[in-house]
Amino acid sequence: QLQLVESGGGLVQAGAFLRLSCAASGLTFGDYRMGWFRQALGKEREFVGSIIGGGALISYADSVKGRFTISRDNAKNTVFLKMNSLKPEDTAVYYCAARRIGRIEFEYWGPGTQVTVSS
Repeated sequence: QLQLVESGGGLVQAGAFLRLSCAASGLTFGDYRMGWFRQALGKEREFVGSIIGGGALISYADSVKGRFTISRDNAKNTVFLKMNSLKPEDTAVYYCAARRIGRIEFEYWGPGTQVTVSS
């Protein structure tokens, strides 16, 4: 079955960078838009960014635009989230999600990886 597994989270200081990875299996990877979401403690889950199958169309939340970069390697069924200039407010559990072409909602989710940014 389809499975998503995130990795790369951790504890860093403000201003540092991290690169998250999400390995996907059980799907034709290029047929899926891949997304990153995050949820801080006590807050609702929020959209971070997404990338279509071919990688040409990428969107970001305003809060991360210019600092975060999404990319994908379709040969390795992996999507990445490079996070630069991290801020304490970026602290959250980061989730990878997949949405098949033509679907409106993200259908599949990974278990998440914790990112903590200290001031």
